[in-house]
Amino acid sequence: MPHPLQSEVRNRLLKVISQEAFESLRPYLELIHLALKQSLVEPNVPNDAVYFLESGLGSVVAQSSDGETVEVGHVGREGMAGYHVLLMTPTSTHRTFMQSMGSAFKVSVDPFMAALEKHPQMRNLLLRYVHSCEVQLGHSALANARYNMHERLARWLLMCHDRLEGDDLALTHEFLSLMLGVRRSGVTEQLHILEGLHAIKATRGNIRIVDRAKLEDVAGGCYGAPEAEYKRLIENQDARSIGQFQV
Repeated sequence: MPHPLQSEVRNRLLKVISQEAFESLRPYLELIHLALKQSLVEPNVPNDAVYFLESGLGSVVAQSSDGETVEVGHVGREGMAGYHVLLMTPTSTHRTFMQSMGSAFKVSVDPFMAALEKHPQMRNLLLRYVHSCEVQLGHSALANARYNMHERLARWLLMCHDRLEGDDLALTHEFLSLMLGVRRSGVTEQLHILEGLHAIKATRGNIRIVDRAKLEDVAGGCYGAPEAEYKRLIENQDARSIGQFQV
């Protein structure tokens, strides 16, 4: 699919931009495979491209100067990797890499920025996406500070489920440990709790969502607000309202 039609793409951002904006990007959309652990954004390294995910799951990770790491965001087919360029900064302090293999449309930064200049409505939409990512980050901090481990794990699994196809999540305990900022033994204990509630079924390298409603009950208030904000600002907006900054 070297030059896809807008009706053929799965990425939600590419689907909701205006047809004129999509046609500006279309000659530069390169569909690529994304391997497990492939890096999309390296900290403090200028990006030469942005990525609109079609499938798979990317993880945005913060790392301290002494090597401590924790996940601060997700990106799937609802979003894009490398969105810091929208804020007129060529680098990010965060790393984005694939925790589940997939595919994406890669767009070089220069034609991407030119399309933003030509189509302000697309720029406005993508800035709203950046805002939704900031809301997600804030609620991650809230979850880490105020919610128990099994509630945080339920939230994280729901976020993965939102972005991946089907009910099987190809996730290892190693990844779960990194994402939640806890030891692998702690992850195992919390998975057993969710299994005991018949919400999931965990096997080596895979977690199956058995009862999503139960996961939502467990997550409680630490899941849902960022998702609602994304829906309000992205999925419920047409091109005219985006251009007028209507909310």
